Order: sequence, then C-alpha cells, then structure tokens
Amino acid sequence: MNDDHPRPLTPQEAFEMLEEHPQAVLVDIRSSMEFLFVGHPKGAVHVPWIDEPDWVVNPHFVTEIRKLLLGGAVCEPGTACAPVILICRSGKRSLEAGKALVQDGLKAVYHVEEGFEGDLDEQHHRSTLGGWRFRGLPWEQC
Repeated sequence: MNDDHPRPLTPQEAFEMLEEHPQAVLVDIRSSMEFLFVGHPKGAVHVPWIDEPDWVVNPHFVTEIRKLLLGGAVCEPGTACAPVILICRSGKRSLEAGKALVQDGLKAVYHVEEGFEGDLDEQHHRSTLGGWRFRGLPWEQC
C-alpha cells in the first residue's frame, strides 16, 4: 500500500467500518447534482471535491473535512482522528481527494474503490458492475 494514498475499501467494507466505528465519517465528494439527484449513501455528509458551476477542485476541501472532524469532537489531542471514508461515482475522484487529505497529514483516510455507481458496463451503464448502490447498501435520493 502507498503511504500517500487513501486506503481502498469495498462498499461492504466501508459499510462495516461505519457500523463498527460510529465516529467514522462517510463523505460523498461528488457534485451537488449527483448527490441530490443520483442518490447517496444514507448518512453521508456532502463535501464536493469538484462542483458546478466552475468544475474546479474545491480549494476549501481539506479545511471543510477538518472542520467536520473537529466539529464532531472526533479528533482529540494525542489520539487518532476518526476514520474518513470518501465516496464518489466510481472511485477515481475519491482517490484524488484522499491523496490531498493524506498529504495534509490526516492518517485514517479511506476511499470506496467502486464508488456509489461503479464503472461503466459494455452498454455504458453504471450500477450494473459494482458500487454502493449495486451492492444493495442503504441509500437515498431527493
């Protein structure tokens, strides 16, 4: 495993970590439109990595994640911070966002390798090969 990368999890492993560690934070980093209209894991907090209208990396992403951790009193002095699990559509953005968190000094950073919808299948459809939703884990949408 690469020390400057977030640790990969399957959707089921992420769900189990959230169940076993109530202080863990699941952060959906997709755009606002994806989060609202495609759906998102139940209980996920939304902090976009890249969002409309400009589609550039959120310059406040790391700060917003740190605020989540401190705001929830899950980063006590002298102890490890709560696990942060990132999820995007297919695992690519969450890997990049996770690298930014690791480079900023956070230690317990994970990402859902399959994302929420998984990769494209032969018909260019998502949610047929993998992902949080495909695996039957709890999710909701507007």
